[in-house]
Amino acid sequence: MNTSVVESLRCFHCGEPCDDILYFEDRPFCCEGCKTVYEILDTHNLCDYYQLDGHSGLTLKNAVAGSYAHLDAPDVRRKLLTFDSPELSKVNFQVPSIHCVSCIWLLENLRKLNAGVFKAEVSFGRKTVTIDFDPSRVKLSELAHLMASVGYAPVIRLDETEVAKKPTHRGLLYKLVIAGFAFGNIMLFSFPEYLGLEANDDVLKSLFSWLNLALSVPVFFYSASEYFTSAWKSFRQRQINIDVPIAAGLLALFLRSTFDILTATGPGYLDSFSGLVFFLLIGRWFQGKTYESLAFDRDFKSYFPLAVNRLAGKDWTSAIIYELKKGDVIKIRSMEIVPSDAVLNDSDAFFDYSFVTGEAKPVKVKRGDLVYAGGRLIGKPVVLTVEKSTSQSHLTSLWNNEAFRKTEESQYKKIIDRSARKFTWVVMALAVVTAGVWQWYAPQHMWLVLTSVLMVACPCALALAAPFTYGSMLRVFGQHGFFLKNADVIERLACIDAVVFDKTGTVTHGREPGVEFVGDLDATELGAVKLLTGASTHPLSTIVSKSIHRPLHENITQFKELPGKGVQGMIGDRFVQAGSANFVGFRENLDPRASYVFIAIDNNIKGYFIITVKIRPNLKHMLSRLGTTCAALLSGDNDADRGSMRAVFPASASLLFNQDPHHKLAFIQSLQQQGKNVLMVGDGLNDSGALKQSNVGIAVSDDSGIFTPACDGILDGKQLPQLDKFMALAKYSSIILKIAFGISFFYNTIALGVAVTGHLTPLVAAILMPVSSISVVGFSTFAVNAVARRKLGAVN
Repeated sequence: MNTSVVESLRCFHCGEPCDDILYFEDRPFCCEGCKTVYEILDTHNLCDYYQLDGHSGLTLKNAVAGSYAHLDAPDVRRKLLTFDSPELSKVNFQVPSIHCVSCIWLLENLRKLNAGVFKAEVSFGRKTVTIDFDPSRVKLSELAHLMASVGYAPVIRLDETEVAKKPTHRGLLYKLVIAGFAFGNIMLFSFPEYLGLEANDDVLKSLFSWLNLALSVPVFFYSASEYFTSAWKSFRQRQINIDVPIAAGLLALFLRSTFDILTATGPGYLDSFSGLVFFLLIGRWFQGKTYESLAFDRDFKSYFPLAVNRLAGKDWTSAIIYELKKGDVIKIRSMEIVPSDAVLNDSDAFFDYSFVTGEAKPVKVKRGDLVYAGGRLIGKPVVLTVEKSTSQSHLTSLWNNEAFRKTEESQYKKIIDRSARKFTWVVMALAVVTAGVWQWYAPQHMWLVLTSVLMVACPCALALAAPFTYGSMLRVFGQHGFFLKNADVIERLACIDAVVFDKTGTVTHGREPGVEFVGDLDATELGAVKLLTGASTHPLSTIVSKSIHRPLHENITQFKELPGKGVQGMIGDRFVQAGSANFVGFRENLDPRASYVFIAIDNNIKGYFIITVKIRPNLKHMLSRLGTTCAALLSGDNDADRGSMRAVFPASASLLFNQDPHHKLAFIQSLQQQGKNVLMVGDGLNDSGALKQSNVGIAVSDDSGIFTPACDGILDGKQLPQLDKFMALAKYSSIILKIAFGISFFYNTIALGVAVTGHLTPLVAAILMPVSSISVVGFSTFAVNAVARRKLGAVN
């Protein structure tokens, strides 16, 4: 075979030159590994992989087959898996070889290669892939081998103490230094041209031109390579991104300059070309530094306002979850969220992993088994030993699970995506028209004008306006005790025109309540009531438990909590119930101006606790500021507090009592059918259905781990009187975002007008492009902080 033909053949999978050619279905492959990958993809009808990015596979010519059998060892599995159950396991693999859209496409289609894989999600920025799989159908070792077989071998790290290093800008700095060196020297060699000096020595003039070209070559192929690569991938994917006009301008300048020098018809524009790359890279570096200082990271700064009971000596004390360390002993009550991976110390318990799996099916956990962060305890309280320090990033990722997102799509995201695409096409068309006009009017200036147009029209600022406006507002909210799930919630919050409140634990709170028992309970029975109510997280149960100072050292069995009704369980040989009158069968009429917790032991009513809870301070002022937007109060209690609630709520608000969770959900639906955008504010215990149904659901928290995964935000109870101000800030966010859009469009319009007329050089355009982005980011951040200070004052 002709040697030139062999050298011209490239592997169909990875695109590398074929030394030893292997054929399969008339396609050449460089090695057995690449051929095997193609066979796997072809068998599962996944050859669309090659249409996304051409020869996008990774070469397996030098790949070494490794064994992953050790991943199935129990100790190793425990370290690697973020969740493990008989039906579902989750693992997060580091995959450094992810490099393009084809990689993402193939990895997210792993389920087609193995039926045991449910779902795979790739984080391109972090080079990781999170995989949900069925451990009964595919082993962890088989999963890792599957990834390695298609060229994406995971990097396995078992050292939990290893911390990911902060990404550096070293590569960018190298490109910047080379571009700056070339730019300075090209300007030096071009001084005769700048000063209009006649060069009598044609040899010297030619030498300077060739030196300029030599200095520009590394700038073109190395310093500017990122722009060309991005533009090329954009074309391969049949899309247009914001790097396309930049790459087109750079290419035009370099090719025209090269042509002029090769044909000795002129000195070219290599000073403008190298300076353009230099200032573009400076802008990119400066933007990166600016964004690092302004950017928020929800994984680490949006801490949940949760606390759990931690054993300190012989006493249980409240501890913030991010203060937990390995080895700490914690107590979790019914319906509380487990904040970190921990080992169960008590006998069997049931946990609801809806945070993790999206399904509220209780999972039985045995003594000594690992309980994963995000599990909600169903039943009696349990004691656990913390196995790993609380990972806020893990909890946040669970809370942001797609299964719990509202269906509404962000309007601003749609506007930005549509505008950015159209804007780029408009710029390309304008550039072509401008080039034609200047070619006819003044050909010698055509290339500089064309490049200026392409440079200045980059719509970067448009794409950055929404993330930084909403990101800054999320950070402000978090600093004031209002923790939102994501930026989309702010957009929906700005449209709210009806607010519905729960009563107990939301409008009222249990600090310094009045508690009085009416009935007959001996010391042992009081201890049993304290033990039962202490196992519940309902606000009234917590008040009753704290009011009793007679501990009973017994275990609760057959514990059950019925939302909106009460709790029950066996303590020793006695059946104890605490809850509403209907729950225990109480039939007498009582003073409707108080709240009650009724007690029954062995189905005999023993009496009731009279509780006078307080309305949160300053709540009336907030409700009056809401005005007609305050739609209703929904309470599962009787109408004992109707008078006190009517004194607080506006006259236009409905006060509905004896509402179970189904009634609350139906009321939210009825408002939505009237065209209302509803905000539901509850305690996250009896209101999960209403919180999920509402356009925005907010769970109020008083240092408690009680909220539903379907809620959109958590509000510190002390900050509830500020709710109307948070809603106003959400509306201001939309205004600020519109102004930021206006700034971006105004800048592009004016700059394009100046560039088209030939009054803007490519160098100035390269400087102005990052300045526009930074100005939009700076305006958004400053405006959000200024409005927040005016509305909310200093950070609490």
